[in-house]
Amino acid sequence: MAKKKSGKRKYSPSASKDVASAMRRRKRGTLRSGKGGKGGKVTSRKQAIAIALSEARGKGKKVPRKRSRKRG
Repeated sequence: MAKKKSGKRKYSPSASKDVASAMRRRKRGTLRSGKGGKGGKVTSRKQAIAIALSEARGKGKKVPRKRSRKRG
């Protein structure tokens, strides 16, 4: 039998708005990668989401911690 999910949100609604905003910026071509937006233009959907969640984390919104990479 499948485990029952709890009703608790992983991401805050305002974090979702940040992601939507980043997706629009990506579409317009104004979303940039790197420190201070000095990197290249972001065209990847996954990268746009990652940038948005990172920005939301910086603002102190409810976003799960970044997964630590396992090496080896």
